[in-house]
Amino acid sequence: MGKVILAGAGCGDPELITVKAARYLQQADIVLTDRLVSQEILDQYAGARTEIIYVGKQCRRGFSTPQENINEMIKTYALQGKLVVRLKGGDVSLFSNILDELLVLTENNIPYEVIPGITAATGAAAYAGIPLTARGHATAVRFLTLYKSDVVAESYWKELASTDDTLVFYMSSETLDEVVSNLVSHQKEASTLLAVIEQATTPLQHVHICSLADYNKNMKGQRFISPSIVIIGKVVALHQQFAWLPNSDSREYYFKPMGSLLQTKQTDNAKTNVSRA
Repeated sequence: MGKVILAGAGCGDPELITVKAARYLQQADIVLTDRLVSQEILDQYAGARTEIIYVGKQCRRGFSTPQENINEMIKTYALQGKLVVRLKGGDVSLFSNILDELLVLTENNIPYEVIPGITAATGAAAYAGIPLTARGHATAVRFLTLYKSDVVAESYWKELASTDDTLVFYMSSETLDEVVSNLVSHQKEASTLLAVIEQATTPLQHVHICSLADYNKNMKGQRFISPSIVIIGKVVALHQQFAWLPNSDSREYYFKPMGSLLQTKQTDNAKTNVSRA
């Protein structure tokens, strides 16, 4: 019997991975990695003989690996006696499919460990100079997602519009028009600030800020580079004073789309086979 490590890789900057996750990457026979894992992490920490398999998802567009396939790979490799690292971007327990993978492991009596990682909300906020619960600005923070329109109930929008809590929306840059529309229609203060942080904690990080009142003029319909995270609340105003990482004006992707990752892998394999021949 092998073992499976469910590990968070952090949210971009390769130095934000934990020591424990890095140690297991060195030892792993197999790494099943999400798309939102820095290539530098794989290059720097994976063992020389570790097989890296890309099993990322891209939500509404592009190539995605079905969760059923990932579950089957986890089970198959572990039952072959291999040490498997299931490497996820950010933290393993926030807006991921860890429950499906835990069920597969427990149903097959496969030993496992869970290693947390720095999630996008805390990483993005830190690198943008936006303390999520800064004294005098917010006493709580809520992590949400609107990756599809029916995730947040109508009754909950009213509460979100009235709270002073910091709101952080994951996987919602493509539905941001709907987020703003719902908050405004439920009388969220028009002066409330909103930040969209593209490719947070990477050299390509870019922070866009406007108020709800100015959203239609400045941001409506804009397409942001994946991954992007949205922070809404009084704390966003602190960015102007405490931002320490300059905006990148590049529109380059730090995390390659899954299609290009697989194509690169196939090219590398072809080169290896030619050299062996």
